[in-house]
Amino acid sequence: MSLSHTAAEYMLSDALLPDPGGSRAKGLRLELPSDRLLKFVTVGLPLFLVSLAFAREFSTGSQISCFSPTNFTGKQSAYVDTACWDSLIHHGFDAEGHTITKSLWALKVFPYSLLVVAVLMYLPYLLWRYAAAPALHSDLLFIIDELDKSYNRSVRLVQHMRKVQQASTEPERFWEEYERARRERYFEFPLLERYLTCKQHAHSLAFIYILRNLLLLLFLAATCLYLVFLHLNIFFQDEFSCSIKTGLLQAEPHIPLFIPCKLVFFSVFQLISLSVGSVYVLLLPVVIYNALQLCQWDKGLLSIYEMLPAFDLLSRKMLTCPVNDLNVILLFLRANISELTSFSRLNAVSALREATANKQDIDTVIDFMTLLAGLEATKPKH
Repeated sequence: MSLSHTAAEYMLSDALLPDPGGSRAKGLRLELPSDRLLKFVTVGLPLFLVSLAFAREFSTGSQISCFSPTNFTGKQSAYVDTACWDSLIHHGFDAEGHTITKSLWALKVFPYSLLVVAVLMYLPYLLWRYAAAPALHSDLLFIIDELDKSYNRSVRLVQHMRKVQQASTEPERFWEEYERARRERYFEFPLLERYLTCKQHAHSLAFIYILRNLLLLLFLAATCLYLVFLHLNIFFQDEFSCSIKTGLLQAEPHIPLFIPCKLVFFSVFQLISLSVGSVYVLLLPVVIYNALQLCQWDKGLLSIYEMLPAFDLLSRKMLTCPVNDLNVILLFLRANISELTSFSRLNAVSALREATANKQDIDTVIDFMTLLAGLEATKPKH
């Protein structure tokens, strides 16, 4: 008998979770993997392409090439290029022969507009970081710590029950007390459950998360519409007619009325705009999916932790509308599953419960531990 008691003691001592070696605060992820990917692509892509455009501009020099008359000197030709690049106004004729003008100035500011796009895409991340991440960080620290502690409390409770059962002179009286304690829910630790219930009635994190995705969706759609506008109005015209007969040159007879010019960087800007627009269009469903994650509960994680005596949100039908802070916390608990040491243990216990013949005998991790410790084997049969 002493050998079985020693084996049970070693088994229960090994079942306890070790204390975390370092601070959990540094390892917590306060962004979902999909949100991190969205931030990297939406902000990094325009910055990368704009840097390429600026590098090409610095390396090639002038971004415009005008066909000056043959009698122009080198300085006059350089003046024509500079004047036409500064104005970027196309002069043409309508069907009736009247002169019309069209500004192409949006091409000059296109690289800077992509910088503005990158800043706008970063704003939803700043909103989440400063408005929601601090509260989420403290919630995750407390909940992860309490989940692991609840598991350890269950194991220590079985250790204590085993010592009481060994010292008891009336085994039947011990098991009567055990059954009464289960009926009256003495084995529960209600702090965690009540905290999660409180979070179920709060909506600040859910509101900020939805607002973040709505802002990102709005900025993506606005950028795509802006690029479509550029392609429909400007990005089909790489050549234009420039007029330099202004100011002191207006009365010069040897200067032609219009000078043809060609935009050297035109194909590069077309490629950049198509790349950004196509990627942003592909990201729109990802943003919508992230926002719709709050429309359903992550019941897989909840069902595993129902093995704890202090956690029965599903069985007591406490889950209502999923758009609340508790569902947001569950999403981030799933993303930080590596910090939950008790999850793998409870997952194994849950799998063993499904494979056990008498499933009704295992409701919580305490029942499973009593079974492993040999206490259930000494329970009198009625």
